[in-house]
Amino acid sequence: MEKRINIANIEPAAYKALLGLENYLGTTSISKTLKELIKIRASQINGCAFCINMHTVDARKNGETEQRIYLLNAWREAHGIYTDEERAVLALTEEMTLIANGGLSNETYQKLKSFYDDTQLAQLMTAVITINGWNRLAIATELAPQ
Repeated sequence: MEKRINIANIEPAAYKALLGLENYLGTTSISKTLKELIKIRASQINGCAFCINMHTVDARKNGETEQRIYLLNAWREAHGIYTDEERAVLALTEEMTLIANGGLSNETYQKLKSFYDDTQLAQLMTAVITINGWNRLAIATELAPQ
């Protein structure tokens, strides 16, 4: 099998632009826990082994429990495991990641508005957009889990 390109080497400006979004997210008020839940869940939906591996490791380093990581794929059925706020963010993540299925619903948007102001909501949306970009880059270039 032919080795695929490394965008960071071939087009460093493009890679740097995506990294800029990631660096921006580090300055936001979104908790590390929520950021990792977003990253893991979107990566599960997209089937990105590289990112699932990376972000489950990062989540553990940030204090996330094994149980919550294992149940993330079934968060809707895992009653009592995730807070209502986390559940709203996970719904946002799924609806934005699976945008062809109708996008962000009014129901999810209104739930999010009960927890977050407009700035925080924009930050959460940017977090979902960013991990989806990384997922697509990792899958297209066939990055293997480390």
